[in-house]
Amino acid sequence: MPNIGVPGLILILIIALLIFGPAKLPQLGRAVGQTLREFKSSTKGLMDETTEEVETKERVDNKIVVVKEEELK
Repeated sequence: MPNIGVPGLILILIIALLIFGPAKLPQLGRAVGQTLREFKSSTKGLMDETTEEVETKERVDNKIVVVKEEELK
């Protein structure tokens, strides 16, 4: 993913200002911020669920290994 530097951000802001005008720009910024916040929270939720499932699987695998070792004794 290419990095957007400061000059790129300034160019994007100037283009947005020309397209949407100064009155709509704060509303647009709020909408983009809210969308990014929702996206971030849902991806965090997915990561938490995935981590929990992996930890559960590891615990089950460890119990299986312990049981098999006890059977071999």
